[in-house]
Amino acid sequence: MSKQTTLEEIELLSMQLPLKEQLKLLSRLSHHLTEVISRLEVNSKTQRQKNAVAILRECDRAAAAFTRKTDSSETIRHLREERHQQLCQSES
Repeated sequence: MSKQTTLEEIELLSMQLPLKEQLKLLSRLSHHLTEVISRLEVNSKTQRQKNAVAILRECDRAAAAFTRKTDSSETIRHLREERHQQLCQSES
């Protein structure tokens, strides 16, 4: 089994490099990390877009379920009457 190199070992090795080579290493690491972060941002944006589409799809389904016209004032009156009846029943 191969031994895994630690960050500390890599740091020690990199300090043994001439300054020009250290700068090349820094440039390569920076380039690599920029690419990785860019891919992560694209994946995150794609996932947010998928979530938004799923939410909108659910909203469309909910809207389609409520096709009949309703009278909200009548609904509120009905709810108040039910609550009033429940209160009257609990008091007796």
